[in-house]
Formats: sequence, C-alpha cells, structure tokens
Amino acid sequence: MSFKSRGLALALGAVLSMAALGAAAQTQATTQVTMYYPVSVGGPLTQVVDKLVDQFQQANPDVKVNAIYAGNYDDARTKALAALKAGTPVQTSVLFSIDLFELKDQNVIRPFDDFATTPEDKAWLQSFYPGLMDNGRADGKTWGIPFQRSTIVMFYNKDAFKQAGLDPNKPPRTWTEMREAAAKLVKQDGGATSRWGVMIPSTGYAYWMFGALAKQNGATLMNAAGSHTTFDTPKTVEALQYWTSLAKDGLSPKGLIEWGTLRQNFVEGKTAMMWHSTGNLTAVLKDAKFDVGVAPLPGNPTGGSPTGGGNFYLFKSGSEAEQKAAYRLVRFLTAPERSAEWSVATGYMGVSPASYETPTLKSYAAKVPQTLVARDQLQVATAELSTHQAGRVRKVLEDSLQSAITGQQEPKAALAGAQAQADRILKPYQR
Repeated sequence: MSFKSRGLALALGAVLSMAALGAAAQTQATTQVTMYYPVSVGGPLTQVVDKLVDQFQQANPDVKVNAIYAGNYDDARTKALAALKAGTPVQTSVLFSIDLFELKDQNVIRPFDDFATTPEDKAWLQSFYPGLMDNGRADGKTWGIPFQRSTIVMFYNKDAFKQAGLDPNKPPRTWTEMREAAAKLVKQDGGATSRWGVMIPSTGYAYWMFGALAKQNGATLMNAAGSHTTFDTPKTVEALQYWTSLAKDGLSPKGLIEWGTLRQNFVEGKTAMMWHSTGNLTAVLKDAKFDVGVAPLPGNPTGGSPTGGGNFYLFKSGSEAEQKAAYRLVRFLTAPERSAEWSVATGYMGVSPASYETPTLKSYAAKVPQTLVARDQLQVATAELSTHQAGRVRKVLEDSLQSAITGQQEPKAALAGAQAQADRILKPYQR
C-alpha cells in the first residue's frame, strides 16, 4: 500500500471511529423507560398502545420506551413488583386504580406532585374528571393518573327488545324494570333456555359488580381512608339478595357467570342484557350482528356505578432522569387528543372534559352516541373498592359473593363472614 493510500485508509478509519463513537454517545444519551401494561379487556390494545408509544418516541427522540404487556391487572402488578424486587428498573405501569393503598404501603411509588412543578404541570393534575381521581389521590397528593378508565354499563340487544315487545329506546332504569324486562326477554327452545334475560359477571370482578349494586341501593363498601369496610350493612345485604334472585327466578343462569366469556355470550345472542365494562364497547359494536344499545346501570331507585380500570403510577426505580422521562410519557399519553384516540379505539372513557372537546371524540360521539354513556354516568359514580391489603380484602369479598351466588350460603351470612375477615385484615390500619 502506498503512503497516500495508507493515509486515506487511516483518515477513513478515523472518520468511521468518530461516527461509531458518536452513535454510541447518542445511544448512551437515550433515556430508557420500562412500562408494564395490562391487556385484559377487549380490543387490539397492544397495537393501540404501541401506536401511542411510537408517537411519544417520535416527539421525544431522547427517550426509548420498552412496553411490556402482562395479562390482566393482577398479572401486571405481580410482574412489575417482581422486577422491582429483582433490581430491574421499572419506571411506570398502568395498574388497578384501586392498588393505590397497597403500592403506597410497599413504598414503591412516587406522587406525581414531585414532578408537577410548573403552573402548566399543576393545571394538568387538575384537568381530569374528579370522579376518576377518587382512586388516585391520598394524603393530599396525586399518586395515580387515570388512563384506562371505565364505568360499568348495561349493553342490551335492541333487536331482542323489539321481538319481546319492549321499546328498544327505553332500557330499564330501575331494578324492578330490569326484572320485568328480563322476564320477557328469556327465550325457551325445546324446554331449554336459548337466551337469558340478563347476565352479570360473577368471576374476575364480582366485587366491582357488587359495588355497583350497593351504590344503587344507597350503600358504599369502604371508607375513604381504605381502613374499614361495610360489607354487611342491611343495604349491601339487600343488594346481594337482589343479585342472587335473578338466577333463582330464572332470569339469569344459575352458578357463576364468567367475566372472560360474557362478551362473547352477548354478541352470540345468549343473553339480551349484560353488565360489563365500557372498555368492551368497541369490540362489542364490531362483533355484534344486531343493534346494540348501551345504557346506564339501573338503580333502586338511583343508578350508579363504581369507576374502574387502570391508572398510571410512577415507581421509585431507575435514575431521576428515567423517572422524569416516565412522567413526560404519562403526560403525553393522557393529553386530550391521545385520550380521545384511545377512547375511540377501545371504548374506555376519555379521562378529561377536554378530551371530549377534541374533533376526534366529537366526531366519533356523533356517529356512536353509546360512547357517551360511561362518561355521563360519572355524575352518579362512586369510588371503586380500595383498601389497604387490597388484594386480600377483595379475595375475601369475592369468595363470599360467589358462595352466595352458587347457593352455598345465604347473602346475609356470606357478607357477615366477609366483614369479619376484612376487619381482621384491616385492624392494623384502623385508628
């Protein structure tokens, strides 16, 4: 090789080395954010989240988001906490809004107030529907930001209503009206029931459904501090008696009704009415071959539903720069336009009044007015069951509800047992 060629090779090598160093520096400068995300409800959620994350990364090229999809809410919480215990950085996750007290007790989350330091940030903290923040605030601080949020709504088959001689534009508004409608909607074929009047799921989220029945009957299930439950009051007992009577009177199938298969039962016409999360709205409208009605839950006499779904949390994990990047991600994903886009794609609510003022949701609501039912129901919504030791307390209640629904215990005895167990669990937190 000539001296000139050797010089060119050296120069080229230097350029390539500098480029490699620059690329390495750029890679090192990218802040990594790990986010765990539950995908337990209908719709192509992973694709929707991936699209929103891509939008964030395009707007924030200094941040790389690793989205890890983790089954249902319990799976996501278990996996995120396991990663934290193993020393693997996890900066944010969408978890149950009702996990707040448990996450605080474990000292693994930071309040959003730590990062919301500017007037714009503080205005953002106040921009969400107050009803959705009941499960996000404690001790004067904001720990959870609503994103994948819902209320329970009643889906009903308008075609079945017409066949039964019911007005498809007048869904039942009270417990009595729902019983009367359900009786007319039950369909028998050859001695077997081919269509039930109503189905309320009793697995997966039975405590959530029961919270709705209790609210409709003028009762709540816990205090605001999450330190005491009221499972066995006369009003809650009445609520469970009503629930169990639906199967006893042949309006609903006996035994447990599975959360995971109920949506399919509805779209296949096996039940004329179902109570389920508004998060199923988009999937139901897509799959049903009949005219779908969506109504607020009936009351006794006042309607009501607990809010539900997931909040964003910020973990005490990774560097301060990574946590700040996670905060930026949450702010981006909960902005009105992204919230509107999320609502249209999934059926979950827009989480702020501003989201419903976007062209995206205005246009969609004009075509699909069913999407406004869950939002409007916030006017009579209540906080979802949330306590210290939340997982244990929910399990106690779920077991008692299922024992009553399957006929193993009477409602009063089942709820008295649940209250006694919850008192033992929560005693350390009672002052």
